[in-house]
Amino acid sequence: KPEPAGQLNFYLSAVDAQIKADDDKPTIGLLLCRTQNRLVAKYALSGIDKPIGVAEYQLVRALPQPLDTSLPSIEEIEA
Repeated sequence: KPEPAGQLNFYLSAVDAQIKADDDKPTIGLLLCRTQNRLVAKYALSGIDKPIGVAEYQLVRALPQPLDTSLPSIEEIEA
C-alpha cells in the first residue's frame, strides 16, 4: 500500500524539522514489507526525495544471535 510511504515521509520531515541537528547526517527511513512487490514500492516512493530503504521481513519467535543479547528485553523496554 502507498499509505505507509507517505506516513514515513511525514515522520522523516518532522524529525528533520524538530529533532535533527545541523551537523547530523541525513535522516533515513526504513519501510518493512510483508511481501516483496517492487512495482508498488516504486510507485509509492516516486517523488519522495528522502532516503528510504524497503525490505521484506519474516516474523520469528526468537531473535537470532547476536541480536538477542544486544537488544533490550520486552520487560526492560516496558519498565
